[in-house]
Amino acid sequence: MRKVINIGIDLGTSRSVVAADNGVRTFLASVVGYPKDAVSRKLFGRSIVFGEEALKHRMSLDIYRPFENGMLKISKTMDEKSVEYLKAMETAKELLNRLIELVLDEEQIERKDLVLRGVLGAPALASRKNKKSLLDIAKDLLDDVMIVSEPFAVAYGLKLLTNALIVDIGAGTVDLCRMTGTMPADEDQITTTKAGDYVDQVFYELLSKKYKEATFTVNMVRRFKEENSTISKHGDSIFIELPVKGKPAKHDVTEELKTACRAIVPDVVEGIRQLIASFDPEFQTYLKENVILAGGGSQIVGLKKEIEDNMNSTLGYGKVLKVEEPLFAGANGALLLCKDMPEEYWQQVKSKGEGKF
Repeated sequence: MRKVINIGIDLGTSRSVVAADNGVRTFLASVVGYPKDAVSRKLFGRSIVFGEEALKHRMSLDIYRPFENGMLKISKTMDEKSVEYLKAMETAKELLNRLIELVLDEEQIERKDLVLRGVLGAPALASRKNKKSLLDIAKDLLDDVMIVSEPFAVAYGLKLLTNALIVDIGAGTVDLCRMTGTMPADEDQITTTKAGDYVDQVFYELLSKKYKEATFTVNMVRRFKEENSTISKHGDSIFIELPVKGKPAKHDVTEELKTACRAIVPDVVEGIRQLIASFDPEFQTYLKENVILAGGGSQIVGLKKEIEDNMNSTLGYGKVLKVEEPLFAGANGALLLCKDMPEEYWQQVKSKGEGKF
């Protein structure tokens, strides 16, 4: 009898998160780096570098981000033999394998003596081709695998299986899903790409326009945003140090940061409105009372109140709650689902050679 390890994985545009029933809970920046030359290979002592380490040493590496808008960087029309397609598949596989290695680091037995089962989260309305490609990657690394929508994984982990509306705000997408006591259908879900990366770009453009002499990158303002994001009407002014002709100088970015963070709200509220308005009218009130914010973007200070205020004006009422562990909510739910699936289900998946989407 081989030991079974259940794994929940959230492969995100910015961060990839893993939670396993052997106690491992960790994450990596969704970045893969390859040394540029013999000097950089000697520097690292290995042929591939992951996560924050890759970002820190990106001048020495060829950097690849396998995910865009929460999905593999492939399109419906992309040639599966093209360099771009193959590179996206290769780097995504390397990243997934690294996450699994982090889980196995806690084990004292060899991989061949384990049964690795995984549930992977994908954007709510990712294309079937995208999910199939992700499944193909995972099958080479996991013995049994299933793919579900990310907001459904969040809801499952919170045991909110009915009368709830999940809003999962990631870097690449915002995924909305209404829970009705059954597996959500396409009409129960909405995805928008105005998410964390969109906020970064708006923030960058506003600062570029206001402070023309300062030099900075999107990556610099992203890090600052993650530590200071707010749309609250209260609080002190917010300053960031940006170099001007090589010398650091403080710049007031209060209004620019709030404007950028607020940029995702209209699409989020419109998605909430659509999912509520198209729901059974006898149950619409339950959804309005149970809107759940998850994902890294849920931590924007003042976002909860901003959404509630907009729901009040468009829907007459709205109550919004935030999950306690936004980074791990999706992976935790995927892990719980993985553990709850009966043995006969996994045998059925194996025999059919596919994982339910």
